[in-house]
Amino acid sequence: MRWEDGRRSSNVEDRRRARGGRPVIAGGGIGFIILLLVAMYFGVDPTFLLQQAEVSRQPGVTLPGGSGGGGEPGEPDPLADFVAVVLGDTEDTWNTVFHAQGKRYVEPNLVLFTDQVRSACGFAQAAVGPFYCPADQKIYIDLGFYRDLRDRLGAPGDFAQAYVIAHEVGHHVQNLLGISDQVHNVQQRSDERQANALSVRLELQADCFAGVWANQAHRARNVLESGDVEEGLGAASAIGDDRLQRESTGHVRPDSFTHGSSDQRVRWFRRGLETGDIGRCDTFKADDL
Repeated sequence: MRWEDGRRSSNVEDRRRARGGRPVIAGGGIGFIILLLVAMYFGVDPTFLLQQAEVSRQPGVTLPGGSGGGGEPGEPDPLADFVAVVLGDTEDTWNTVFHAQGKRYVEPNLVLFTDQVRSACGFAQAAVGPFYCPADQKIYIDLGFYRDLRDRLGAPGDFAQAYVIAHEVGHHVQNLLGISDQVHNVQQRSDERQANALSVRLELQADCFAGVWANQAHRARNVLESGDVEEGLGAASAIGDDRLQRESTGHVRPDSFTHGSSDQRVRWFRRGLETGDIGRCDTFKADDL
């Protein structure tokens, strides 16, 4: 991915040395295995996670977390620099898309943290993975997740890393368009299976929005290199519910999916990537995901 000459976003908050606070300790019925699955996901809405878990001050499950480090002040930080460029590129793309529709794009902030972080959605540990908090319109990421993406999930490459950010920005776009609120309101009146099915459609739409960004960014700024598309598709496949469940438990339960299968995630990311059209990302009207 050609990113070195890109514009750096000014909407990055580096909290990697601001550790502290009470981490989220999950108990109740969510289960340790499900928490481990969520730890490998990205795109988790922490408010939804907290609704499924009983938050307790008592000692509980300790989740494995990555550490992105922070380096010493003044030292070069290529990965943080990369994140700032990708965020800036998403800003340029979505400002253009929203302007064409007569709307205003409100740029999200992106927070870099290590191990755990306080957000308007509550405390979260790095094991939750990158997430978007609609309450403060911020994206949170521990850069150690990229090591897990490469080593544990088998999805290396800078464009795979960019896809992670673009997916979270996709959730921000959904929030600005009112889609997230509509879905969450229906989920509150639904049973677990119906709520999960709606979550899948929300996540697949964010994948499609990530593809729209990649398409338009490449057309406007020629950012993609040979192999980048394969990296992005590989990342989408790596975090499919079926693959993660099979690797973690040996079993696949489609009715428990919250993000979509590997094939579904690849299909919707590819749709956005090939069309560059936000109108082609309506997963809620699709009969076949």
